Amino acid sequence: MERGSVIVMRQIVNRFIKKHSLLFPESIVVVGVSGGPDSLALLHFLKNYQKWMKLTVIAAHVDHMLRGEESAEDFDFVKTYCQYEGIIFEGSKINVQEYQQTNNLSVQVAARECRYRFFAEVMRKHQASILALAHHGDDQIETVIMRQVRGAQGLGLAGIPVKRPFNEGVIIRPFLCLSKEEIYTYCQNEKLSPRIDKSNFSSKYTRNRIRNEILPILKKENPAVHVRFQQQSELMIDDELFLQKLAENELQNLIISKEINKVVLSIPNLINSPIPLQRRAFQLILNYLYIHNIPEITTIHIDQFLNFLKEAKPSGSLDFPNGLIIIKSYEQCILSFHQTPDLQHYEYFLPIPGIVTVKKGKIFGEVINALPKFPPQKNVVIFDLEKILLPLSVRNRQKGDFISQLGMKGTKKLKSLFIDEKVDRSARGEWPIVVDGNGEILWVPNLRRSNKAFPSHETKQFLVLTFQQST
Repeated sequence: MERGSVIVMRQIVNRFIKKHSLLFPESIVVVGVSGGPDSLALLHFLKNYQKWMKLTVIAAHVDHMLRGEESAEDFDFVKTYCQYEGIIFEGSKINVQEYQQTNNLSVQVAARECRYRFFAEVMRKHQASILALAHHGDDQIETVIMRQVRGAQGLGLAGIPVKRPFNEGVIIRPFLCLSKEEIYTYCQNEKLSPRIDKSNFSSKYTRNRIRNEILPILKKENPAVHVRFQQQSELMIDDELFLQKLAENELQNLIISKEINKVVLSIPNLINSPIPLQRRAFQLILNYLYIHNIPEITTIHIDQFLNFLKEAKPSGSLDFPNGLIIIKSYEQCILSFHQTPDLQHYEYFLPIPGIVTVKKGKIFGEVINALPKFPPQKNVVIFDLEKILLPLSVRNRQKGDFISQLGMKGTKKLKSLFIDEKVDRSARGEWPIVVDGNGEILWVPNLRRSNKAFPSHETKQFLVLTFQQST
């Protein structure tokens, strides 16, 4: 194996590190080491790198206890290698299967969570600001293809980032500029004898099927295809971060209110914003609501949400992962993890004259002897007092409520009235209703009066009801 190819490889990685500002003099670097070719090559590379950058390199290895003696041998191999090379070693044996069952996770997700938690502990112990991982260019191709197949969007489509925040520091991936073959060449030339995980050759997992069946076809078309994918990833990240910034600014016009577990959006404002910003604004809202427990949201979810808002139906609901409920009510959209609890029934006696105060405002009742001369107002109604069965009460709606229709025969369900008048669903349960002594609805303030007790020229006393809505 020619030494020159390794020198070229070092130059490629050095330029990549400099381009992305991955390492700085006197940094403390934790290296995730499985013992395989990629991570062993990275550990060896950074050990040589530390001489002229004065780095402190620490190897962190996790035995996931999933492959019995084989994984135990990996642990011993990495530990022995570090002792021989004078590298600080931190190792941990974690029962991933137990963690998986306790937290109801897949094996891969459970292993990843355990591994990264241990890496964070090692970083804190050694006050390290950098975690170096050995993902390479072929990993990048596999990741991008896999996410495209699953319907990822935004930054997800860009694949593996070169650098990202982690545990008050950063994760760096200096080998994303290399192919797997170049790493094998490095190991052979430097006489490294890495461990081989036989599960990587199985077609049980999606990633392995892409690696074993699709990647060879792409490399046949272009041996440097990993370089093209990495360039595409970096360009997409730049574009996506710019669009996300625009979406963050656009959110100011979209959000009506925001709480820890609840966001209320303006549907017209969202629909009228540019489609690329609609998608990204929705993703930012999901990031806010889900906080750290973000499920996999794909283009299918986003399209479902946007189509739901644009439907002609004025109201409805959607169920999203992890219990997120999305409720559409006319011009507002409510995203919340908690459904509106059943409202407590209320009913208050309305003295005449007198006042009743409810959550939505105040209702005043008074009696006058002459018909008022002010023009009709939606918050004021007038009845013939002698035709009203007292006492009056103010209550919220009940199931099956209806009101006699003004100027028409028959009745109208209150539910239909609220829909026709475009009353937000969240407001309907608290809306006050005035009823007579028989419980018959006389007035739904600001919306509709019944056809009962209209005043005439024979009316002697006029009952005036006024609604002063809370602001």
